[in-house]
Amino acid sequence: MSSEVYFTDMHVDMSDSLLEKFLRLIKAAGIDSIDFKDKYVAVKLHFGEVGNMAFLRQQYARVLCDHIKQRGGKPFLTDCNTLYIGYRNNALDHLDAAYMNGYNPLATGVHTIIADGLRGTDERLIPVEGGEYIKEAKIGAAIAEADIIISLTHFKGHVNAGFGGALKNIGMGAGSKKGKMEMHSSGTPRINTKKCIGCGMCVRNCNNDGVHVIERKAVIDEEHCLGCGYCIAYCPKGAIMTKWDEAKPVMNKKIAEYTKAVLAGKPSFHISMVIDVSPECDCDSCNDIPVVPDVGMFASFDPVAIDQACVDKVNSSPIVPGSAADAPGKHEGHNDVFRLVHPDTDWAAGLAHGEKIGIGTREYELVNVK
Repeated sequence: MSSEVYFTDMHVDMSDSLLEKFLRLIKAAGIDSIDFKDKYVAVKLHFGEVGNMAFLRQQYARVLCDHIKQRGGKPFLTDCNTLYIGYRNNALDHLDAAYMNGYNPLATGVHTIIADGLRGTDERLIPVEGGEYIKEAKIGAAIAEADIIISLTHFKGHVNAGFGGALKNIGMGAGSKKGKMEMHSSGTPRINTKKCIGCGMCVRNCNNDGVHVIERKAVIDEEHCLGCGYCIAYCPKGAIMTKWDEAKPVMNKKIAEYTKAVLAGKPSFHISMVIDVSPECDCDSCNDIPVVPDVGMFASFDPVAIDQACVDKVNSSPIVPGSAADAPGKHEGHNDVFRLVHPDTDWAAGLAHGEKIGIGTREYELVNVK
């Protein structure tokens, strides 16, 4: 059985607007079939790293949240903290970044909540039924405790996943710091000794004697470290990092399993904006020109189908001259834009695994909305 994916392009005339088309799209795709009355609704999106200009404009979130409120729901915008050191590494700086990029209550009409708390340690453990890699996903508490999940995704490239779509937004994005480490790494963290000041915060927050301070530098005890990631969350200098050593196809499969945990037993709806399709993630503090022209907006109840539809549309679009996908001779006879930009990635592994574990199907019917 195929899933329906609704699509509209970015063309409007003087009697219309993109925000009105956005609202028509989500209505046509069936968002009103969800019972929002008195429900907490997590609208999961990426607020954009400071300096990046490819992230979604907040007006789309405003239209979405206004509609949910009209249906009696209690929406909030949310994301979890990052593993890397930047503006989005802790809740305070993360909120600063969100507000600077327009995701503040005055602009959106709703509150912004960092789902995994101040340091990225506020999580809930959710079993993954049939998980091959993940038995218990570590999900940001505010997302785990929401009644309904809505993903609002900026579809773009990604250095590890190939592209960042609905599965990436939900699975990786909803993971706490320990969850993100579990998806990125199969082992223990590492110490950047140049950054380490020997303060001992990692030691005080380790539950298994997995790290020690020796001669004023932290040292991972490989025999006792469980790879939980607490030391990463508590290090004030960003001196402890994941090894980023997980094979990319396996990482995409873990993302699919985390997505299953986030969506388990809850109504969900997925919107993907295939605009400003930058070659890299919105986590970067800058962005290159798009690899293809703006494609359009997509909506579906199926997160796998919407990702497949988005990548198919991108791969059937003309490559922007001079973009990261347009190196001389690079795309002759090659129609996979994201593999052109990131040749060692395998985005299809995540979609195939998502289909295998029952969160959706790669078969879809594209329904056009005017």
